[in-house]
Amino acid sequence: MLLPVLATAQERIEGMVMEANSENKHIGLAGANVYWMDSQIGTITQEDGTFVIPYSKDYNRLIISYVGFKSDTLTIDAPRMVHHWLQPTNQLDEVVVEKERDAVQKAYFTPQNVITVNSAELLKAACCNLSESFETNPAIDVNFNDALTGTRQIQMLGLTSPYLLITQENIPMVRGASQTYGLTFTPGTWVESIQITKGAGSVVNGYESISGQINTELQKPLTDNPIFVNGYANLNGRLELNTHLNTKLSENWSTGVYIHGNRRDAEVDNNDDGFLDNPLANQINIMNRWQYQNPETGWVSFLGVRYLNDEKQVGQLDFNPDTDRFTNNAWGSEIDTKRFDGSMKLGYVFPNIPYQSFGFQASYSSHKQDSYYGFNVYDIDHQSIYSNLLFNSIIGNTKNKFTAGLSFAYDGYDELVNDQSFERVDRSVGAFFEYAYTNLEKVSFTAGLRVDTHNRLGNFVTPRFHIRYTPWEKASLRGSFGIGRRAANIFAENQRLFASSRTIQLQTNGGNVYGFDPEKAINFGVSFLQGFTLFDRPGNFSMDFYRTDFENQIVVDWENPNEVTFSNLDGKSYANSLQVEVDHELLPRLELRMAYKYYDVKTDYQNGLLQKPLQAQNRFFTNLGYTTEPTENGSQWRFDYTLHALGEQRLPSTAANSVEFQLGDFADAYSLMNAQVTKVFSNKFEVYLGGENLTDMRQENPVLGSADPFGTNFDTTIVYAPIFGRMVYAGFRFKS
Repeated sequence: MLLPVLATAQERIEGMVMEANSENKHIGLAGANVYWMDSQIGTITQEDGTFVIPYSKDYNRLIISYVGFKSDTLTIDAPRMVHHWLQPTNQLDEVVVEKERDAVQKAYFTPQNVITVNSAELLKAACCNLSESFETNPAIDVNFNDALTGTRQIQMLGLTSPYLLITQENIPMVRGASQTYGLTFTPGTWVESIQITKGAGSVVNGYESISGQINTELQKPLTDNPIFVNGYANLNGRLELNTHLNTKLSENWSTGVYIHGNRRDAEVDNNDDGFLDNPLANQINIMNRWQYQNPETGWVSFLGVRYLNDEKQVGQLDFNPDTDRFTNNAWGSEIDTKRFDGSMKLGYVFPNIPYQSFGFQASYSSHKQDSYYGFNVYDIDHQSIYSNLLFNSIIGNTKNKFTAGLSFAYDGYDELVNDQSFERVDRSVGAFFEYAYTNLEKVSFTAGLRVDTHNRLGNFVTPRFHIRYTPWEKASLRGSFGIGRRAANIFAENQRLFASSRTIQLQTNGGNVYGFDPEKAINFGVSFLQGFTLFDRPGNFSMDFYRTDFENQIVVDWENPNEVTFSNLDGKSYANSLQVEVDHELLPRLELRMAYKYYDVKTDYQNGLLQKPLQAQNRFFTNLGYTTEPTENGSQWRFDYTLHALGEQRLPSTAANSVEFQLGDFADAYSLMNAQVTKVFSNKFEVYLGGENLTDMRQENPVLGSADPFGTNFDTTIVYAPIFGRMVYAGFRFKS
């Protein structure tokens, strides 16, 4: 429990949120939402269930909510300690929610610019996997990777996913061999929430974050439904089934088995170019999680293992891998991935000192991909080990907190590119210290420093700094600065280039990573968030600007249609990102989100300083969502509409091609519309019907030289718009 001295804190509420039990034991709930009604002021509970939230006389209704538990509203008229037990919903005949938490939450009081996307937002789209979870959020751009695999590529601040640190419960997840397809390996139903951090991340999570961090929190066996089933089908032949089976084994132990399968057997060629618009695919994905929680002793732990087998076949309609592989009969490709990973998180909170704790994270993964694209072969075997030891405490009082720790990482790569083998081992050991000063009224900041030694990157120091200032009520002004480094995995990150007739050129300079120097960049930016009330309805306005300057970068130059060249940066490379967003509840239960983004992303290629190809400089976003008032048994309707408008995009040069295979300098602007309707019949069952690309927008000629895939003009990489046209889907969700 909290120390008595904390009760003397002024102008804030401190307390603990716990799971109700017959003995009134202190079983803390980590990640519970605590916020003031009709405000943007909120927080989430720590691992032991404790929380701190600023107190203001303007608000007196404190809402506490948690997935799988009844939401409660407390009347608070003065700063005091709060100990509250939440009742599980499966023990209730009726659940009353006075006000639902925003599906997308923007932090007002953290120094970092963090956006939290919870499960309610993820339900606005079918969300079959993590790469498709960002369609309704303007912070992340979702682009098309190529004309064959149907894979979505995400970007933030104008930079692709390799420059993001993508973690799963703060353990690095999508990196190395999994960079291209890794986001498709996490089913959407497994995700409890997503935290999106703009700008350089925390030093606690490593040195690789350059443009930001995306962290996914998975469903917890203790709080997830005992049984959950999700079925999905679309008119392009994709079928999916997700099953969650959770049980509480004892007072302290819970476990869950999560099974995902998807399959596509239908051969679809809507543009009549002889190539599959989407791959023939088959994936089985099984995860087992164990959760231990004992508030009396202060220990909490998560253990998990997962096995994945993913198979894709792409190419021409009449391609048969048994007879046509590595022949001129027909062009085709197969991408087979087998992955095993395991992770452990162990935490100890001192029972009498809740602000002091130890934490240990460890993970292992084995990722093996065998693939070929026509006559190009690409195989990769990636073995990875990661560990992180943390200690959290305070300096004097709870306004001054710190985190210190040690980390270790090992990555072993064995790659085959056609007939050439690339093997390497990366090892790093690091130490970090992060200090956080919290003054909820005016200024809060986080300053971090880590020192690492890496067998290829050398010895280096990584500083990170984030600051927040409250100039007036419901306002938050932030600034950030940080340095990031990474060893680029040039082939794994650019696999789409194998599906073309381009030759690969490596202009090495004797560096330690494929003969190149490691990448290094500085990211800095400012953001402003202002909450408001208009027509008695809440809303917020936000604006941010970030710039990333590369000191060194592996430049992928495909301005020559006959080749792709990898080289170290010689000149400038930078990314400027400006975003303006307005969120407003227009009417009760009717919410509008609008955003505009401008990108200025340029790199010195062999032909000079050019705008990044296949990226719209101007993007507009609108999302409109409406839900009806739920009835006593939970019945309601949910409606969601999303519009993406993309400005013109520069195309890589095709001037060296013969005339019939030349494209223009820019692709025209276009818009995409998605919508979904959900009917909730009860707290246990719902169905949904939706559509993507409702206007049937399609890119003409996405496969260049499709009539002669073994010729010199064959290219599947110049994709800037959908190729599969309108897609209608339907599904159901059952929980018990």
